[in-house]
Amino acid sequence: MATLADVARRAGVSPATASRIISGSTKLVTDELRARVLRAVDELQYVPNAHAQLLARAQRTAVGVIVHDVSDPYFAEITRGLQQVATAHGRLVIICNSYRDPARELEYVELLRAQQVAAIVLAGSGYHDAAFTKALKGKLAAYTRTGGRVSVIGRHELPGDAVMPANEEGGYLAGTELFATGHRKVGVIAGPRVLTTTTDRLAGLRRAARESGRTLPSKRIAYAGFDRDGGAEATAALLDASPDLTAIVALNDSMAVGALATLRERGIDVPGQISLIGFDDMPIARDVTPALTTVRLPLTEMGARAMSLALDNADGAARVEPVEAVLVRRASSQPLTSR
Repeated sequence: MATLADVARRAGVSPATASRIISGSTKLVTDELRARVLRAVDELQYVPNAHAQLLARAQRTAVGVIVHDVSDPYFAEITRGLQQVATAHGRLVIICNSYRDPARELEYVELLRAQQVAAIVLAGSGYHDAAFTKALKGKLAAYTRTGGRVSVIGRHELPGDAVMPANEEGGYLAGTELFATGHRKVGVIAGPRVLTTTTDRLAGLRRAARESGRTLPSKRIAYAGFDRDGGAEATAALLDASPDLTAIVALNDSMAVGALATLRERGIDVPGQISLIGFDDMPIARDVTPALTTVRLPLTEMGARAMSLALDNADGAARVEPVEAVLVRRASSQPLTSR
């Protein structure tokens, strides 16, 4: 690759002059001199060293985003919102996939701190892991002491601003929808036990069951990965343990898609024999057959709000922005009494 010295030599100027012209410095130079340097840049296909520019600037230009898996539709939508705001502010987004590995998440915080990013957004769920939380708190505290900013999406016991989706309330909405329409035997496809998102959504379902005089026994709750295959496997386990289920709630839409596949393979009509409700309202929820009743969270907006908080240099106490959950009725569910 061509260097700054190569450009300066080709243009017949000093490296300092070439650097000022390339970086858009306000220091005046003649039009002829500027044209020579820019022509040399074009001829040599010179690309400035981003790391060197970062070190030279007073303002940090990059932001780091840690997600569980950006290929997951949930995180893809959130990342879209994050990038929209970052782009509007002229910031480069560095996306790190932790794949729900706490050790990797800790490593990424250290790497992003070493890159001197302006902010770190933790877009994945919190963990029920005291040792990990303590370690992460320590690393983030060291980062913020150097001027970095932190924002999170979801429930974490961490410093920084937070965008807080109504996961518990969303679970309550899904449960109430089923219990209030005659369903008594409801199965749940839950995510990993260690995630706060799973705990909160399940807590909402349990609250709805209590208020309706119903129960959610452990044999009707299957824990699985927050993905399509996890949903398919959990549905099979639920049907084997409780073949008389009249409804299933999946705690995200990807798992609900897997549930639909298993129900179809077993010749079970949705919603004729079993009603199905998902969570998040990912784009695919409208396109599957039958279209998925689900709990909507504004995923893109959540990402945008988290990035806005991260880039806002306001001082003071950490801010928490709540995000409302809304039930969206589609064709995959119906009252039990209508059969």
